[in-house]
Amino acid sequence: MAANSHHQGRLPAAFLRPGSSSFFDFLTDHAPDRLPGRQALPAVEGAIEAVHGTTIVAATFDGGVVVAGDRRATMGNMIAQRDVQKVFPTDEYSAVGIAGTAGIAVELVKLFQLELEHFEKVEGHVLSLEGKANRLSTMIRGNLGMAMQGLAVVPLFAGYDLEREKGRIFSYDVTGGRSEELGFAAVGSGSVFARGALKKMHHEELSERETATVVLQALYDAADDDSATGGPDLARRIYPIVSAITADGFRRLSDTEVGELVGSVHEGRLRLPNGPQAPVL
Repeated sequence: MAANSHHQGRLPAAFLRPGSSSFFDFLTDHAPDRLPGRQALPAVEGAIEAVHGTTIVAATFDGGVVVAGDRRATMGNMIAQRDVQKVFPTDEYSAVGIAGTAGIAVELVKLFQLELEHFEKVEGHVLSLEGKANRLSTMIRGNLGMAMQGLAVVPLFAGYDLEREKGRIFSYDVTGGRSEELGFAAVGSGSVFARGALKKMHHEELSERETATVVLQALYDAADDDSATGGPDLARRIYPIVSAITADGFRRLSDTEVGELVGSVHEGRLRLPNGPQAPVL
């Protein structure tokens, strides 16, 4: 990339050669230093203190999928930020929630958004949901070097599958290993508590609004038992980010919509602090 014709006002030769429809592959070949996982770290002793995002949850319903995340970011035992965004649209029919090292995760999301946009422009059609999940897996694997130094990124990917006409959820490990989750999933420090709540409350017959309420209940349980997960901040009106993806595309619920759901969840918790009780049988 350095040897080009910039001084003559021309594009470098790399931009003019036909190649892969993957922008990630293009960067890997011609500017690998621009990739989040290829950046050199300064020499440090001990663990690297970095801002971390915490809990992301997702659940399917008849007609799509809901993805939500709390708003707290931590640095060690300190709250680094109270209103961080952890759920992002990646294209019209998919979204990703990030847990792990916040700075690298946000860079990875931006690159993934560009990857999907680049493919659509080059190929003239949208990549399948399965293809999107595979592309994200490759990008996470590219960050393995950083992950081994404690700067891991563990996203949760979800979207509406236009071919199968339903919502689907994919989870990953730090090596890029991909698993499809059936019904619901959670990642991050509070995921074990959120998953327990989802097990008891989720079923496929729920409506979009009911599913949004269920994921909020799961985040409430996660915040109840995990100090790194932030619950709804009623005083500051900072609520979890909740997004729904259906055949009509991606939609982030407004603060007014989420505030109403949070209010009903909070009122219920005043009566039952441990949350809704599932029937024994």
